[in-house]
Amino acid sequence: MAKKEDSLKEFVAEAEEIIERLNQNLLELEATEDKTAVRPDVLNAIFRAAHTLKGMSGMVGLKKVSEVSHRLEDMLDHLRMGKLGLSPPVMDTLFKGMELIRGMIADVNGGKGELADIAALLRQIQEVMTGEATQTSSAGIEGIDPGVLKVLTEYETHRLNENIRLNLNLFELTARFKLETFDKDLAKLSQRLQSLGEIISTLPSPGMSPETGILFNLILGTQADIETIRSQLSEERLEIKAIGPKGKRTPTDEAPAAAMPAQGEDKPGETIRSITPTVRVDIGKLDSLLNIVGELVLNKAVIGQIGKEMRANRGFTTEGVELQKAYQALDRRVGELQEGLIEIRMIPIGQVFDRLVRVVRKLSRELGKEVDLQISGEETKLDKSMIEEIADPLMHLIRNSLDHGIETKEERRKTGKPDVGIISLRAIQKGNNVVIEVEDDGMGIDLAKVYKKGLERGLLDKNKEYDRRELINVLFSPGFSTADEVTEVSGRGVGLDVVAKNISKLSGMVDVETEVGRGTQFSITLPITLIIIKALVVRIGAEIYAIPLNSVSESLMIQQKDIRTVERREVIQLRDHTLSLLRIKDLFHLSAGPSQEGRLYVIVVGLAEKRLGLVVDAIEGQQEIVIKSLGDFLRDTPGIAGATELGNQKTILVLDVAALIEEATQAHAGDKKAEQDSKRKAAARP
Repeated sequence: MAKKEDSLKEFVAEAEEIIERLNQNLLELEATEDKTAVRPDVLNAIFRAAHTLKGMSGMVGLKKVSEVSHRLEDMLDHLRMGKLGLSPPVMDTLFKGMELIRGMIADVNGGKGELADIAALLRQIQEVMTGEATQTSSAGIEGIDPGVLKVLTEYETHRLNENIRLNLNLFELTARFKLETFDKDLAKLSQRLQSLGEIISTLPSPGMSPETGILFNLILGTQADIETIRSQLSEERLEIKAIGPKGKRTPTDEAPAAAMPAQGEDKPGETIRSITPTVRVDIGKLDSLLNIVGELVLNKAVIGQIGKEMRANRGFTTEGVELQKAYQALDRRVGELQEGLIEIRMIPIGQVFDRLVRVVRKLSRELGKEVDLQISGEETKLDKSMIEEIADPLMHLIRNSLDHGIETKEERRKTGKPDVGIISLRAIQKGNNVVIEVEDDGMGIDLAKVYKKGLERGLLDKNKEYDRRELINVLFSPGFSTADEVTEVSGRGVGLDVVAKNISKLSGMVDVETEVGRGTQFSITLPITLIIIKALVVRIGAEIYAIPLNSVSESLMIQQKDIRTVERREVIQLRDHTLSLLRIKDLFHLSAGPSQEGRLYVIVVGLAEKRLGLVVDAIEGQQEIVIKSLGDFLRDTPGIAGATELGNQKTILVLDVAALIEEATQAHAGDKKAEQDSKRKAAARP
C-alpha cells in the first residue's frame, strides 16, 4: 500500500510539472498570429506531454485522467498532421481539457479520487474533431526525388507539404559521422540546423562500417539560401543540395565537403554523465531539514550566551577564548547551511503567474471583456510554501480587477480608453522582501461609494470625518463589497478581507493606490522566507518581545515631550512626515518596567503610508529566531505572530507587525476590539 501511495505522490509531482509546461506551450500556440503556420516544435511538445500524461496516469490506475489525455492526444495528432485547423473551438477544447486534468489530479492528491464527469469534454473533443477535420493534401511536392518520398512517414510528408505551401527552400543534407560518436555529433548538427529552419526528416543510409562511419540524410525547410547554410556550417563535413519546387539546381548547389575530425579521435568534454544534475525532492523533507536547522540556530544562541556569561564571570580565559572561536565557526557553518537550504526552497513566482494567465483568459471571456495581462519579474523567487499561500490572494485581486476594475468595451470607448483593458502583474525583490503588484487601467475605486456602503454596513460613523487612507482600509473589512449585484465572479463579500488575512499570516502587508477613471494598484509586500528570520529584541514594561527585522525601517530614541496628540492619536514628527505611534504596553495591558528617565524608543515599521511607530522601553539587540506556533487556543491572537526562544532559553512572543498596523489604522472600535483585548491578555505572558 505504501508503495502505491509513493507512486501516486511521484506521479502528482511530475504531472504538475508537465501540465505547467503544457499550459505555457498552449498559451504560446494561442498567441501565434498566423494559425496556418504554427511552430511544429511547440505543437509536438504539447502532443508529447499529452502522450506522457496518458501513459503515467494509466500506470497509477487513474482511468479518467488517462482517457481524457488519450482523447486530447488524438486531437493533437490531428492538429500536427494538418487534419485539423487551429481554430478558437480547438484551442478552447484544449484549455478545458488541461483544466479538467489539473482538477482531477488535485482531487486525487487530496484523497477524493477521480470524481469529475468527463463525458461532456469527450463529446466536445469528438464534435471539434468531426466538425473541424480537413484533408491533408499530398499535392505540391513535384520535383522531389520519389525515392525520398517513399521513406517519409505520414507526419514528415505533411511537414514537407507545409514547407512547400509556405514557399520555403528545401535542402537535402548528407552528413558522415564516426560510429563511436554519431549520436552526439548528429545531435550537435541538428541543434545548429534547427536555428536555420525545420528539420523535416532524418534518416540513416545503409552500408555503415567502422572504417567508413555512418551516413545520415536530412531534409531541411528554411528561408535561408544555400550560401547562408554553407557559411553557417562551414566546419561540418556535409553535402548540400537544393530539392523541391523552389530549389534551383545549379552547378554550385553541391557544397564541398568541409574538414571533419579524424575518425577515432575523441572530442574534449565528452562524458557519459547525466545531462542534468536536478533531483526532485519532497518539500516535506526540506521542511524537516529546516526545522532541524532552526533547532541548531537556537542551540547556537545558547552556546553564545554561555560564552558571554563565562567571559563576564572569569574574564578572557583560555577556555573562554576557545569557546568563542568554536561559537564563531558554528555560527558561520550554520549560517551557510541555513542559506543553502532556503535557496533550495526558493522557486520563481512565475509558476503562480502562469496559472493566473489562464484565470484571466477564462474570466475575460465569461465577462465579455478584452484584457491584456502584462507580466514582469516572473523570475523573482520566493519560498515554495509562500508561493502556494499567495496563489489565492493573487487570484482574488485579479478577479477583482477584471470584474470591478476593467470596464466593458463600450464604457472604455466613452471615456476615450482603448478597447483592450490592461492588467499588469509585477514582482520585484527589494532587500529581504518581495513586492508583488496587481495594477489595472480600469475605473478605479469610488471612495464616495465606499463611504456610503460603509455607513449602510455600520462600519463608519456619519458624525466623523474620514481621510482617504481610512476609507481605503474599509475595503478590507469582512463581508464588505461595493458590488450592486451578486455575480458568479464577485459581489458576495468575499475577497479583499481574505487577501488581507492571508497576507497578514505571511507577515506581509497590502497597500492600495487608486484614482477614479484611471485605475487601481494593489501592492503586496512579503518577506522572502518565514523559516528563520532576524529579529529586533525589545523590552516593553517587564516583558521581552521580538519584532521581525524585515518589517523594521529604522529605530529612534525620543523624549516624552516629543510626542503630540492629533485627533486622540499620539504622533511624532519624523523628518517631513507625521508618524502615528502605538504603545504596545497599553495595547497588551502590561505593567510598568524600570524607569528610563523620560526616554522612549520608537521602532518604525511598515512601508509607505502604512508606517507606524511602535513605542518600546529598550532595545536589547538583534538575534536570529525560529517562530513557533502558540497552539490552537492562542493561534489567532491579534498582534502576536508566534513565540521563539532566546539564547538564555527564555520563551518570548513575536509581534505581528501587519496586525498591529491594522489595529492602529482601523476605522472604528466595538465588540471585536473587546474580544481582541481578551485574547491579548491571555497571551501577554507566555
